[in-house]
Amino acid sequence: MVAETATATPAPLLPPLLPALAGMTGLQALVALALFAPGVLAPRLGIDPAGLGLFTTTGFAVGMAASLYGGVLAGRLGPFRIASLCAVAVAAAMLCAMTGGSAAGLLAAGVAIGLACGPETPASAAILGRLVREADRPMVFSVRQTGNQIGAIAGSLALPLLAVALDPRAGYAVIAMLALACIPVFERLRPVYDPLTRNAAAGFGLGTAVQLLHGDPALRRMALAALPYSASQLTLNGFFVVFAVTELGLPHVSAGVALAAGQAGGLVGRLGWGVVASRWMAPRRLVGLLGLGMAAASILVGWAGAALPFPLLTLATFLFGLTASGWNGVFVAEVARLAPAGRIGEATGAVMVGGFAGLIAGPILLVAAAAVSDLATGYVAVGLLAALSGLSLLKDKR
Repeated sequence: MVAETATATPAPLLPPLLPALAGMTGLQALVALALFAPGVLAPRLGIDPAGLGLFTTTGFAVGMAASLYGGVLAGRLGPFRIASLCAVAVAAAMLCAMTGGSAAGLLAAGVAIGLACGPETPASAAILGRLVREADRPMVFSVRQTGNQIGAIAGSLALPLLAVALDPRAGYAVIAMLALACIPVFERLRPVYDPLTRNAAAGFGLGTAVQLLHGDPALRRMALAALPYSASQLTLNGFFVVFAVTELGLPHVSAGVALAAGQAGGLVGRLGWGVVASRWMAPRRLVGLLGLGMAAASILVGWAGAALPFPLLTLATFLFGLTASGWNGVFVAEVARLAPAGRIGEATGAVMVGGFAGLIAGPILLVAAAAVSDLATGYVAVGLLAALSGLSLLKDKR
């Protein structure tokens, strides 16, 4: 008897992960650098808080809408073609910002930066989710999310020096040139990686996103959790200096040092939580616990910040950043795990609408709390919402 041997068709070899990871991390760093630039340069350009609010609110509102289409565009055009278009949008935003601190210039810059920050996370999730093993997904997505901290730190250090040494607008020009220089890099990667994700549905918008989330309770809980989690992140990164100076009585420089500790915590968290989720704890459980952690830190800073000695306050902001700025990578990795087959980019875009909503609602809640009571009350309120979301995720057994 001769045994028949079936010849299995070998699985197609995938291109290497590292170039795609480096490219998408660089894209996020570029977008973050541009997003934070007006705030860093505001003192020398005479941009008031209302102008900054117009820029950021417009950017996040447009980004929320653009996020819905990030996954499907990655399927139609490819993730690195999306990266090139995001780089073009960054350059356009900086050129608009160079026109001055007028409302029209900041509004146009906000629209352009929203077109960059909206699609980049769904596009990166689509390609990285295709390339990475499930066991490595939390660590890889956490590494990718460090781009935000890299861009923020680079801008905080370099842009003031350029403003003093050359001209306040020189920082905008440098970012625009850097964005244009990234396009050939993204286009070189495009033929290798873009064909892997060209399988998106014909259309994807608000209605489709609602249907996707409505049909999947686990993804719906993630979308709802993204709102207070993002709001917590913004209360630290966007409002802490004002809170520390006006309500905690810290000198401006000391408030900046405390915030720097929070930023450092965010960078450590984005890498460290990826290691934890890859080796010791299920990402779903970790994401829920991070909600409780950021809630505790937010409430501690709000209720007891004025009574804490400066070293302890700095430790509290580090822990605040460790949780409220460190959750993103593990969170996106968990969304990728929960997403229907072939729809990682679309699911990420739908869920991150909740994140953008939090970036818009967070400042509104804090300003309202300050008008009625004080910013400390706002920190406590956001912390309580994060705690509720964390508990909701911990109950999810999927």
